[in-house]
Amino acid sequence: MNVTATLPARKTLTREQLRVLLTHPAGWIATGFGSGLAPRAPGTAGSLVALVPWWFVLRGLPPAWYVLILVIAFALGVWACSVSGKRLGVDDHRALVWDEFVGQWIALYAAPAGWPWLIAGFGLFRLFDIWKPWPIRIADRRVHGGFGVMLDDALAGMCALILMQIAVAITHYVR
Repeated sequence: MNVTATLPARKTLTREQLRVLLTHPAGWIATGFGSGLAPRAPGTAGSLVALVPWWFVLRGLPPAWYVLILVIAFALGVWACSVSGKRLGVDDHRALVWDEFVGQWIALYAAPAGWPWLIAGFGLFRLFDIWKPWPIRIADRRVHGGFGVMLDDALAGMCALILMQIAVAITHYVR
């Protein structure tokens, strides 16, 4: 069922849109298990909630397992955001935040232990996700559907990851 009411102009979901979204498993995944339904800053809410599984599961994984989970989470997000976007009648509604989960996890890949690195990774990912410098902006504007929803945040995560690893190298060199 597609709900095509003036959704692109609306920031909040109507009751009917919420029902359509959350009566399918893809809707729960795409909204980051409901974190994308936050009334303000749903992307930031999704990124914050993404820190929970990162803290308790991902950060302790061997690199190969971490990357495998990233690939699976990305593919799952393409599917979930595609299905949810079609059900809502809009590609990238602000409530769809699974892309923030994956982007945040990319940013924190190989992050050293400690709160300062967690905060830096969170902040850098949010900066790149909101600012959308080249090539993120190009992906955001030209790639559509579930893949497009996921791609720009994966690129934002990669940009944050690169800066994080540069900072890690500098701090180890300075010591």
